[in-house]
Amino acid sequence: MLIPIGDLNPVRTTPWVLRLLLVANLGVFLLVQPLGEGPCAQQQLFLEHAMIPAEVVRGSPLTAAEVAALPTDCALEPAPDKSVRLAVLASAFLHADLLHLGGNLLFLWVFGNNVEERFGHLRFLALYLALAIVAALAFTAANPDSALTLVGASGAVAGVLGSYLVLHPTARVTVVVVPLLFLAVQLPAIVVLGAWFLLQLREVGGEAAAGGGGVAYLAHVAGFAAGALLTLLAGRRRRHRRWRQRPDR
Repeated sequence: MLIPIGDLNPVRTTPWVLRLLLVANLGVFLLVQPLGEGPCAQQQLFLEHAMIPAEVVRGSPLTAAEVAALPTDCALEPAPDKSVRLAVLASAFLHADLLHLGGNLLFLWVFGNNVEERFGHLRFLALYLALAIVAALAFTAANPDSALTLVGASGAVAGVLGSYLVLHPTARVTVVVVPLLFLAVQLPAIVVLGAWFLLQLREVGGEAAAGGGGVAYLAHVAGFAAGALLTLLAGRRRRHRRWRQRPDR
């Protein structure tokens, strides 16, 4: 397994949106999620605010009977006033645990600044949020009856990885080789991100993580593919606009 810790691909602009996203994810985890109140409190928070595929498909929250039937030992209360549409985005800022959060923020920190520089601040924010929605809806389409919550920024972050791969396939990425934690090597982005994507494809049948939340590998794959595709389309549009603006000769 390869863990990226940096890249040799400097930027000339300050990635303000990237920093905002990092702070937002960390802030929600530390200030909003009930970390010290036990797993049941966290599952209740996820039930009230995170995306559940079955709710998205039918457009309404789980009933009391459906909540009672969830595979958990916690006595969860239904959330009849929940906005199932808003929950699709809210899920991208909730995380199951510190490892889940740390992995997402690390990948976003390493690769997000170059993508933000290419797209610009507002377009990068729009891209990130759109990728979060695409990844969540892709998982929903494949699991329309699932009553398990789906949480984490992984789908949006995967989209950023796909965009980076299109923009900078030969950029050198510094990675730590697991389990050789003290061995750091530099590899092309196409090797690092290509290996990561193939790993997600291999695990694409995975379910949401136990404990009331998680991110399915299908969300990773969908986010990555969407990020690569949207970046390709944006590049084609940019080249077409430049061609039309060339003076006649």
